[in-house]
Amino acid sequence: MRSNSIQRSGRSTLGKSDPLLTVQDIHTYYGDSYVLQGISLKVWPGQIVALLGRNGMGKTTLIRSISGLTPPRRGAIIFKGHPISGLPPYEIGQFGMSLVPQGRRIFPSLTVRENLLVPTSALTGRKAKGTNSARIWALETVLKEFPRLAERTNQFAGSLSGGEQQMLAIGRALMANPDLILMDEPSEGLSPMLVLQIEKIMKNLREEGRAVLLVEQNFGLALSAADEVHIITSGKIVYHGAPKELVCEPEILDRQLGISVDSTTCDLPG
Repeated sequence: MRSNSIQRSGRSTLGKSDPLLTVQDIHTYYGDSYVLQGISLKVWPGQIVALLGRNGMGKTTLIRSISGLTPPRRGAIIFKGHPISGLPPYEIGQFGMSLVPQGRRIFPSLTVRENLLVPTSALTGRKAKGTNSARIWALETVLKEFPRLAERTNQFAGSLSGGEQQMLAIGRALMANPDLILMDEPSEGLSPMLVLQIEKIMKNLREEGRAVLLVEQNFGLALSAADEVHIITSGKIVYHGAPKELVCEPEILDRQLGISVDSTTCDLPG
């Protein structure tokens, strides 16, 4: 059964005008706690979509629902033309989806090199290529992108700094050559220089034809990188649109995110 799912994961039923990911009216619970209350959205190839909202509003739960960690009780999730609701995370990964989880979740007792190679062992039967992408992410490619990791390939991951561990988590996700990469708070606790590097990586992925679904508290980063933003409040999407439109909505920003902007110039906060 498992081998069949791996074989079909290399194929896509996407047409040229089809979304890569479709989330249709999903409802997700933690026990009796009703968290996601009818969320719908789409992500297209070569698009960066940001999920914004205050803490505890359901952003991470949405990421967990899409990746199979906390499946929705109702609704549908379609990835590359395939229904994936209820599939285990490893099988969803075989379809070409990677996760950079909040808190990094690297393997501290493995070396940097071993951490990076973990996804490749799970890709048997799936070609390493992204949507319309000419670049293949291999060990050498990732180490070139992250020189600090290249200097520490034989070092245990648990001894890395927080920023280095985040680079490792991102590099590990890239090693799977995903069509869609889910990023949950990738800039948390990082220096401004590393935040800029993350933004550059996301934009490079977009240029490769890959898509990014981003949960981010760094408002400036999210709006600078994203093509589209969604605001989640109490498990519901209360706003969606282009970043340049959102910064001209001071009432929405203040009420939903607690952010003040100059309503006369629509400038991003510094």
